[in-house]
Amino acid sequence: MINRDQFLETAISKFTRFGCKRFTLDDLAHEMGVSKKTIYENFSNKETVVTDSLNFLLKKIDLEFIQIIEKHEANPILSIIEIYRTGFIYLKSFSPAYINGLKKYYPKSYKIYFNFRKHIINNHVKKLLLKAEKKEHLKANININLICDLYLSRIENMLFGSGNLFEIYSVEEILEHLIINHLRGISANYYFNN
Repeated sequence: MINRDQFLETAISKFTRFGCKRFTLDDLAHEMGVSKKTIYENFSNKETVVTDSLNFLLKKIDLEFIQIIEKHEANPILSIIEIYRTGFIYLKSFSPAYINGLKKYYPKSYKIYFNFRKHIINNHVKKLLLKAEKKEHLKANININLICDLYLSRIENMLFGSGNLFEIYSVEEILEHLIINHLRGISANYYFNN
């Protein structure tokens, strides 16, 4: 018998570090000190382990984002910055082989990952931007849908498109240039400086 949460946490940490194709169930069984048979008693196949461990991580991340939003209730712009800071910290720990492996070998899991990114934009970031707009914290005539479609939803492509920017720059530098400077550009000056 294995502790499911502990197992999924170990699995996702290894998959994101080494890639889900490269890190095998034999490796995982050895890491957890269980037999491969024990894994198959709890999961039907490796794809189930990959999918369940990804879902485990995404739920954890989403809860962190909800806590950030609650903590910075009065400041939607700060919430967005903190959401991206947290997201970048997670993404920095992802090997590009993990995302590529999901895309190539585990399309069901990749779809879950892709839909989660859309969920973050639509259910967190866009709502926070709309809240900032309602509070008049954004410049007039900002098209929030266009901002989300053109810029915010494509950040991962910028980070990993032609190499891993996390290998060159710190999370704080990337956050400053990709998120904070952009938000400064659309925010009412008096608000962003407060």
